[in-house]
Amino acid sequence: MTNIKDDFYEAVNQDWLETAEIPSDKPATGGFQDIAENIEQLLIKQLNEMSVDESKIPEGKMKEAIAFYRLANDYDKRNSLKSEPIQDLLDRIQEIDSYQDLNQQLASWIKDGLPLPFEFFVDADMKDTQKHALYLAPTALILPDKTYYDSEQGEKLLQVFFDMVVELLNLTGCSQSESETIAEQALAFDRSLVPYVRTAEENADYTKIYNPRDRKTVTTYSDQIDLTQAFDQLFDDTVEQVIITEPEYFENFNTFITDGHLPLLKSWMFALTVVGYARYLSEDFRQAASQYRRALSGIENIPSQEKAAFHLTLNQFDQIIGLYYGKNYFGKKAKQDVEHMVHSMIAIYKDRLKQNDWLGEATKEKAVLKLDNIGINVGYPDKIPAVYHQLVTNKEDSLVANVRNFSKLARLANFKKFKKPVDRNEWEMAASTVNAYYNGSLNIIVFPAAILQAPFYSLEQSASANYGGIGAVIAHEISHAFDNNGAKFDEYGNMNNWWTKEDLASFEKLAQEMIKEFDGLQFAGGTVNGKLTVSENIADAGGLSCALEAAKKEDQNHLEAFFYNWAKIWRTKAKEQYQQLLLAIDVHAPAKLRANVQLQNLDDFFTVFDIQSTDGMYRKPENRVKIGN
Repeated sequence: MTNIKDDFYEAVNQDWLETAEIPSDKPATGGFQDIAENIEQLLIKQLNEMSVDESKIPEGKMKEAIAFYRLANDYDKRNSLKSEPIQDLLDRIQEIDSYQDLNQQLASWIKDGLPLPFEFFVDADMKDTQKHALYLAPTALILPDKTYYDSEQGEKLLQVFFDMVVELLNLTGCSQSESETIAEQALAFDRSLVPYVRTAEENADYTKIYNPRDRKTVTTYSDQIDLTQAFDQLFDDTVEQVIITEPEYFENFNTFITDGHLPLLKSWMFALTVVGYARYLSEDFRQAASQYRRALSGIENIPSQEKAAFHLTLNQFDQIIGLYYGKNYFGKKAKQDVEHMVHSMIAIYKDRLKQNDWLGEATKEKAVLKLDNIGINVGYPDKIPAVYHQLVTNKEDSLVANVRNFSKLARLANFKKFKKPVDRNEWEMAASTVNAYYNGSLNIIVFPAAILQAPFYSLEQSASANYGGIGAVIAHEISHAFDNNGAKFDEYGNMNNWWTKEDLASFEKLAQEMIKEFDGLQFAGGTVNGKLTVSENIADAGGLSCALEAAKKEDQNHLEAFFYNWAKIWRTKAKEQYQQLLLAIDVHAPAKLRANVQLQNLDDFFTVFDIQSTDGMYRKPENRVKIGN
């Protein structure tokens, strides 16, 4: 038996870790994943019942979701159509002989979501979050991160991707030699982008994506792509400024968008179009398209046809299905209780700020003002985004045709927001999602109904256990308002330095201590990147210590239960490939380390469990990072 004094996470979760099995169609199982799996089974059952008996379909847009679900489950029709639903897209790509050909249909190409080496999106202007701005970003690489390239692991994954593309192209009717040439050229184009994109670590500093450029500067990035025409045809208002997320990429655009690269670009677009739509096509496409994802994550089998159909439906109707879930499975009493916890912890943050001994009064006042203005969303939204009301499933058409139409509507709805006011009440996450988030540009925290259940939260659990679970998650999200990214945004969500020079220097010193605490820790055959994970680690530290203080203020508290539940919510068993993927790209530290390391920063943990210097969980007082206090 593992002793809790030596490895708290292992000791608390020992029985579960010995018996838990990772589902064959999942890369991991654990606290978050188990809830998600239960919700998935529940909603599939509900959708199946509605598919058979329309009287069970509630009023509103769920009827369109059910119609889509039926199409997604109609594998006979999907198998009979083979690649026909995307043939017109493939023909369009093949018919391009010059950049002039591409420019003539560039706006419709973007609306239709065909692959391009860049993407537009509209979001809140990070320095004026009352209105929407236009952003220009690079396309995604084939591998998860540029650090994968020129590594043995990366080369193996690229070979899997190559083999998968060849098989998929064969299914579209391409010969073996044609398929291999297209796959080779697609990978060559992808490789040409690698020197100019950022790593996940670089992008972990969220503010780096804010690089406003005037229209003239942006339109001169490319000698070949007519961005002026795209601006004029895609947006109702004149585009005078664009926010460039990665300037180096676009300043080198002419390096990889050349006449000589056109065949490579075409092959890249062709291959990615087939890969992108494969899961909506016939079963042989779906099976073939799973190869790369399985190699990347260690998944043994792909989801059943029924599960796959459910997730395709969820992709299109997530807010509609999420609202159905929230209204039916989340009660008012739980909502009130969770909101009480949120307000309790905000009050604790305020007290801590007032008592803080390393912040100046001016910075404290701005921090309290930010807390006073933080938006709180619990359970499910009052309304869904307007674009969902446009979704009407055409039962006579193919699944792909409906997906293409819905995707186009979503892009156009996003583009329509350009220069329009920002709706602070619009949720970015469905109520059926087992997660939570803080949006720095809106200064809001959101806790969907799905995560508000055991082990995170239950009316049947003690207050201490709830604070160790959902309480720590809630405080974690509040802490994001003051992590190394959130601290750069003011009470309105505007990117604005409201810290004094001295206070900022003190904060950055503490952030560096958090980086040092995690950087280089051994896990799953690799090491943790302290810079990549620093914002989440800061939020964990602040969240856990705040939730602990809130638990201690309750009339009845049982701190052992608090700490036990903290370790319980992070229990995870995952495939090694998936763990290594997360080490490379995930801004969160591995679950076990999140559980154990943060406990070692809390003095109360050592007292409650009588941790001594000879114990594995011991950390010297001077080495305990107190950034959240």
